[in-house]
Amino acid sequence: MEQNEIKELFKKNNALLNGHFLLSSGLHSDTYFQSALILQHPQEAERLACELAKQIKEKGIKIDVVVSPAMGGIIIGHEMGRALGTRAIFTERTDGKVSLRRGFCAEKGEKALVVEDVVTTGKSTKEVIDALAQYGVEIAAVVSLVDRSAGKIDFGVPRFSLLSLDVKSYKAEECPMCKEGGMPVKPGSRK
Repeated sequence: MEQNEIKELFKKNNALLNGHFLLSSGLHSDTYFQSALILQHPQEAERLACELAKQIKEKGIKIDVVVSPAMGGIIIGHEMGRALGTRAIFTERTDGKVSLRRGFCAEKGEKALVVEDVVTTGKSTKEVIDALAQYGVEIAAVVSLVDRSAGKIDFGVPRFSLLSLDVKSYKAEECPMCKEGGMPVKPGSRK
């Protein structure tokens, strides 16, 4: 799939929003990608995961386990597990700390693929990587549906996305929309 096709898929599903948003990262933006509106359609989630999995397979990257952050990464992470023929687990935030719960475990030496829906600052992805470090898991690659940083974030491993854009984000005190008196809405999942 070409990047234009992905962008059109977001538009078609009313998942590319324009306005004044408070992102999960704490930053403000006039653009928001609500991937859940696409991923609610299993056939689309499967198709997107297969596209990402194709990139992993083409590079010959071996994956033992797919790990995603809750909430946004769970559906695409599950579909990535299916596309790669491996199990898919997720991390959760409890008392501000990201960890594996619900009996999920990761073994020393396993090669993990960290899967996100949208990356802005990479905070959630880095938290998943840090949570897996305590198990001795090797991070093989990072993938996302959307990379709002246009590849500027370095996770120290190969990374892939279906849509890579340089989308402007602002600290609250620098946000031009706030300076005009606007109030951001928070459609994301992190509290």
